[in-house]
Amino acid sequence: MNNNFQKEQLKDANVTKSSSNKALVYYLRLVIIFAVLSLTFWIGFERGQKNNADPRAINPFISELDSESKEQADFSLFWRVWDLVQEKHVDAERVTPEEFLYNSIDGMLKATDDPYTAFLDPDENKEFNSSIQGKFEGIGAEMSIRDNILTVVAPLQDSPAQIAGLRAGDKVIEIEGEPTAEMSIGEAVNKIRGEKGTDVKLTIFRSESERTKEVVVTRDVITVDSVSFEIKNDDIAYFSISRFGENTAKLFRDLSKKIPSDTEGIIVDMRNNPGGYLDAAVDIASSMLPRGKIVVIEEDKEGNQKKLFSRGGDKMSDIETVILINEGSASASEILSGALRDNRDNVLIVGKQSFGKGSVQELVELRDDAALKVTIAKWLTPNGKQINEVGISPDIEVEYTDEDYETDRDPQLDKAIEVLKGDIGE
Repeated sequence: MNNNFQKEQLKDANVTKSSSNKALVYYLRLVIIFAVLSLTFWIGFERGQKNNADPRAINPFISELDSESKEQADFSLFWRVWDLVQEKHVDAERVTPEEFLYNSIDGMLKATDDPYTAFLDPDENKEFNSSIQGKFEGIGAEMSIRDNILTVVAPLQDSPAQIAGLRAGDKVIEIEGEPTAEMSIGEAVNKIRGEKGTDVKLTIFRSESERTKEVVVTRDVITVDSVSFEIKNDDIAYFSISRFGENTAKLFRDLSKKIPSDTEGIIVDMRNNPGGYLDAAVDIASSMLPRGKIVVIEEDKEGNQKKLFSRGGDKMSDIETVILINEGSASASEILSGALRDNRDNVLIVGKQSFGKGSVQELVELRDDAALKVTIAKWLTPNGKQINEVGISPDIEVEYTDEDYETDRDPQLDKAIEVLKGDIGE
């Protein structure tokens, strides 16, 4: 019995030992699995943190560029140069990472060869929004890059630029003695703008005189009413539109109520008007065209066309009208000019060939109050004529010379009045 008892005890002991071994193995397996899972999670977390901290850790490839091929751009070269400049350049510490980033974006956009596609850093974005509202500090002149040369599109009415003698079409060769040949439009504007009361020296070339000259402009606070109205020669309603801002269409509609019932005609003066909001141009066109007329056609990069129509509110389409334009009339000014001429038989355009800025920009707000102004389409007149780099041709071309400017004569306005006093159909 004792032997049996001992055997039973031994059997129980073996069972207990075997169970303990199995439990130990099971426990060790759990520990190993847990350790592996923990290690995997930790590695993933560390990689995730690194990805969030360093944008280079994000997949450095551009997605599909072509529907048939998957060409990819490897950004490792960019980051290699970035690191080398930070490591080796003698003045690297003087440049902030933001400045490196912003200038890198500027360089990328230059590859588009489009002066209207531009990155706006926070300060430039703030200034842009101020200028479109009609109040900013500077010289009061719209600038653009034309044939790779910084060009005055239009000095605003009664602005320091106009008072100093700048004119539409002037080529700005130097700013404070610094050549403008390699400047972006943003860089040039930043150098020209400044605090009220300070001077900026511009070296300009005017094709009419075929020589360069220095012009010193004293900066000021620029506040511009976008529309003005007066009666010329007792019975001609004269509108001057200097830009297309947020309230321009409303101002135009309000002022149009002053048109006398017996008016002989209307003059819409858009000389030196650099443009502005597309909606403002469509709204004003709606006051001068029957409802449902094509105002402008937008054509995107695939050739798809979108037509924008007049919205109603026409009160002027039966009144003979003359549009005044010149080399400084651009963008929305050209849209309105083309819309009125293509849709009405009683409209003539007087002056000089317009600037030829017929492209659509979308303003995309970015982080840190920066923005991207990117060209997304081109504009065509209702009859399908290209505006970009072509402009609007006047029906009656009239010069405005230096002598006219200096003697305060306005032969273009005089011709507009003469046309309305005669027969516009001839």
